[in-house]
Amino acid sequence: QVQLVESGGGLVQAGGSLRLSCVYPGRTFRWYGMGWFRQAPGKEREFVAAISWSGDRTDYADSVKGRFTISRDNAENTVNLQMINLKPEDTAQYYCAADPSGWTGQGAGVPLYWGQGTLVTVSS
Repeated sequence: QVQLVESGGGLVQAGGSLRLSCVYPGRTFRWYGMGWFRQAPGKEREFVAAISWSGDRTDYADSVKGRFTISRDNAENTVNLQMINLKPEDTAQYYCAADPSGWTGQGAGVPLYWGQGTLVTVSS
């Protein structure tokens, strides 16, 4: 069973920062596209950010552009999401996702692999 393990969620005040991390298993996933998605209470899951297997291509939802940065370290098997200037509307369960197609950005299909999620709560 593939495991994507997220960490870094928590409670933060509006304007604050958090850094989410996702550890992915083995060397195979270094060739996979990775992404972050989120689901707020009562809402559908939505795309947040994506990064290609090589790290040279990224994509962001309009709502997070300029505030969130996705990165990956294939030597450490991790993908990170640095979030600054957080807003209450960023409150959600954040999920790490991976797909062997090499891309999880907007327009791509639903990623094949998902983590269990980490909760981000932004207070006003």
